[in-house]
Amino acid sequence: MRGPPLSNCERRFLLRAIQERKRLDGRQCYDYRNVRISFGADYGCCIVELGKTRVLAQVSCELVPPKPSRPTEGILFFNLEFSPMAAPGFEPGRQSELLVKLNRLIERCLRNSKCIDTESLCVVAGEKVWQIRLDLHLLNHDGNIVDAASIAGIVALCHFRRPDVSVQGEEVTVYTPEERDPVPLSIHHMPICVSFAFFQQGTYLLVDPSEREECVMDGVLVIAMNKHHEICTIQSSGGIMLVKDQVLRCSKITAVKVAEITELILKALENDQKARRVLGRRGKGQGGKFGFAESIPKQKITTFSMESAAVDTNDVEEQAQEIITKAEPPSEVATQPILHSPGTAQIGEGIGNSWRDLEESEGEEAVEEECESKATGSECQTMETQDTNSMKETKPDEPIVLSDSEEEEVVILEPQELPKKTRTQTNSKQENPSTKAFNKRRKKRATY
Repeated sequence: MRGPPLSNCERRFLLRAIQERKRLDGRQCYDYRNVRISFGADYGCCIVELGKTRVLAQVSCELVPPKPSRPTEGILFFNLEFSPMAAPGFEPGRQSELLVKLNRLIERCLRNSKCIDTESLCVVAGEKVWQIRLDLHLLNHDGNIVDAASIAGIVALCHFRRPDVSVQGEEVTVYTPEERDPVPLSIHHMPICVSFAFFQQGTYLLVDPSEREECVMDGVLVIAMNKHHEICTIQSSGGIMLVKDQVLRCSKITAVKVAEITELILKALENDQKARRVLGRRGKGQGGKFGFAESIPKQKITTFSMESAAVDTNDVEEQAQEIITKAEPPSEVATQPILHSPGTAQIGEGIGNSWRDLEESEGEEAVEEECESKATGSECQTMETQDTNSMKETKPDEPIVLSDSEEEEVVILEPQELPKKTRTQTNSKQENPSTKAFNKRRKKRATY
């Protein structure tokens, strides 16, 4: 139900440790685990941690018609829920035998003990009364669910505030917290459950058993008592036979534990009330922390806070002088700047100025590019004139062969104003013999 079953080796180890009066977490036989109480932002919401067992309690209320048998009393409703988040063995939406037994025990502890004045919950006799609902959710299971649930339930009921109401004739007015302060519940006493685990037919006794100890125990005895040493309920399960002396010894231990837990509850409620008063005086968002924010442990990565360290500023000058005296002397620095080129200056030894060299190199590259462009332009022009002359000399009947090879492709650049330049260049230069012969033929044809 609670998790993987224990092996025989683990059972023998636990029973042997109990016989030697030793527990796995280092506690004594009658020691209780640490109890931690934290409140939510709203009234009636709290989380109780009993060791690693955690229970969330939430109280709510609504106006409903009363029961016909008790028209002047309010209604109390208690609900305990398990979820797979607490233990992998719990199934959602299914009421197991353990859940039913714990629900009945919580009802007897809180309802049948008459710890809450139900008559104060009546608004209009026979018509409207307050229904108080207490929901308990098990967040983590590490043994002794009953004690953690009973503490969480009574703390949430003490912390809860119901809205104030007024009755005028048949009209019932419910005021908001801004209009009127909420009213706390009328609680007569605080019953708290204490569990005892028995081993080897009652030979050995442990208080507040853990989950592993519950797996090997023979029976359990639960006693609900208030700080006035009044037993509210008592239940024994497991099929063990207890004698009178064992029950009396358990009741005496319960009285001591209940007194300690009651004092802790009252102190936690008082601290929460002080924090809320400070918040109300300073305004929203400017008061101290309360609720679950106060329950976050300090010095954790989730707190985003860091303790401020005290800084002593009395001997600052003396410490500064000591640091200066112990420090190494500074390196030599040139007093006069070094002028590498006009318009620049440098102090100390460093890389020389290369701007002047870069400008000169860039100028030379530009001149070379211009010369190359002119040379290529003249070469292209001469090649074009030669190609045109050769095309004219070829016969018209000869076919023109085009080559597809990429190596023989020639890209011809055509400069601007090509005819004028070709004439000037051809006239300025010496004419080739082929051109002379072509010109003579042209003159002869013109004369004819």
